[in-house]
Amino acid sequence: MARPGGSPANVAVALGRLGRSTSLLTQVGADPYGQLLLEHFRNNGVRLAPGSLLGCPRTSVARTSLSSDGQAEYTFDVVWRSFAPSVASAMEPNVTCLHVGSIAAVLEPGRVSVDALIAAASRTATISYDPNCRPSLMTDPGRVRRRMEQLVSISDIVKVSVDDLAWLYPRAQYREIGEAWLDSGARLVVVTLGAAGAWARTRHCDVWVDAARVDVVDTVGAGDAFMAGLLYASGEANLLGTPALDALAAVDDVVLVDILGFASRAAAITCGRPGADPPTLAELVPR
Repeated sequence: MARPGGSPANVAVALGRLGRSTSLLTQVGADPYGQLLLEHFRNNGVRLAPGSLLGCPRTSVARTSLSSDGQAEYTFDVVWRSFAPSVASAMEPNVTCLHVGSIAAVLEPGRVSVDALIAAASRTATISYDPNCRPSLMTDPGRVRRRMEQLVSISDIVKVSVDDLAWLYPRAQYREIGEAWLDSGARLVVVTLGAAGAWARTRHCDVWVDAARVDVVDTVGAGDAFMAGLLYASGEANLLGTPALDALAAVDDVVLVDILGFASRAAAITCGRPGADPPTLAELVPR
């Protein structure tokens, strides 16, 4: 069964469902999969950013297989092109957060466009990054690690799963990596630990939260729902945008625990239903 998805697209849709004004720079083909994605974006309040490519030879596809406990593995058929050089200059003004990650951030030739977007957005926006590694496509952890560390150094919020860290740094502890990333430039590092919860670190605090309880259907899109919840709750705490960068770096542990708890609940709800189907704000904050 075909379901719309893709890591940055999932984050955009999740933020749209939470009521955030969201746009997505994307590439899709003029085929049934592309039409499915475009309808999905429209239905969830996600605008297409200027410069999105809608006439690719075909739409990129990920095929998912699930283990007995709902863990997902992926194989890919990716079509990925450079965006026009004008994409960065056409970015909407006063953007408060630019999120990048996964395949688009490391795969040539489009990764050059990602760098240009970050350079343009950093004048007004918090930069968030999720490596969201896909070993079957990225193949070389050393090469990906070098690229990822470059992106970490110019990002403000970095969220990564413990599984990604195990592939990238097989002999390192996640706390050790988190502290190194703070030293390289990140202001907030969050590591998701699956059923063990989530850990976050700034230069001033170190917190951990339990995972929200859920009967897992599958884990597709759970990390992206967590990322969207993290960004939404950070915005609610007035921690997004360049004027808030010092406040982000100095966030206290009570606020950070609340942010992580919100993100964890978003991920749990997504795990409780098939596919990348993140919750609405009403599901997370019932009246």
